[in-house]
Amino acid sequence: MSNDDKLIDFSAERGKRIHDLHDKKLDEMRQAFEQALPLPKGKKSSKSKPKKR
Repeated sequence: MSNDDKLIDFSAERGKRIHDLHDKKLDEMRQAFEQALPLPKGKKSSKSKPKKR
């Protein structure tokens, strides 16, 4: 076969496509959550457990 360089690995291509679809869904979900529960843009507050008395 002289055209080995033109062969396509369909399983690899499918894997890339599935990965892109999952990334797209993840981005959509992230945007929906950010609209519903916007994250604070300021400093990160560390939530610590209250001291027991």
